[in-house]
Amino acid sequence: MTITELVTAAYTASKEAGWHIDRTTGEPLQRNKAEMICLMHSELSEAMEGERKNLKDDHLPHRRMAEVELADVLIRIGDYCGLHGYDLEGAVIEKMAYNHTRADHQLSNRAKEGGKAF
Repeated sequence: MTITELVTAAYTASKEAGWHIDRTTGEPLQRNKAEMICLMHSELSEAMEGERKNLKDDHLPHRRMAEVELADVLIRIGDYCGLHGYDLEGAVIEKMAYNHTRADHQLSNRAKEGGKAF
């Protein structure tokens, strides 16, 4: 699955589950961007908690909780990008190419005094 296909699948599933309509009126919702981004963050926090406690997932017990919560992050990001028409795949490709050229991303510069540790 490409990133674009993930975005399409996540957004379509979210729409089909009714997350983008008013359940009372059936009219489209104006989703709050800040709320949607905070929901992404909450999934990351759940992943951290899974790692911290070395937990298995409640719904997919054959998987680690962090793994499943990180999947939830991607699903929420896909929904957000689908709703707003963002070209996430193109942005990832361009950003990775740009990062490859950054001085602060070079191992030799990171090893210097004051270089980025993480």
